[in-house]
Amino acid sequence: MKKIILATFASTLLLGLSVPPLETDAAAKKFKNCTELNKAYKGGIAKNSKVKNKGGKTKYKPTVSAKLYAANKSKDRDKDGIACER
Repeated sequence: MKKIILATFASTLLLGLSVPPLETDAAAKKFKNCTELNKAYKGGIAKNSKVKNKGGKTKYKPTVSAKLYAANKSKDRDKDGIACER
């Protein structure tokens, strides 16, 4: 039984079959508007963990992702480094 499992694993490696890429490896999704973005990321998207919200207190903490922020930068109306914060 161990030989069969080992042979299957080895053949998988040799054939080049791999695990699908993680979501973070995929291209950053660009959303149409903040309503759509907030369905996936309730607190919006921050470009890094050091940014401060200019608008004051928010209900949710933003997700930190430089790639997602860059793809949705146009939705950062107050230019504080957080797109679609709420």
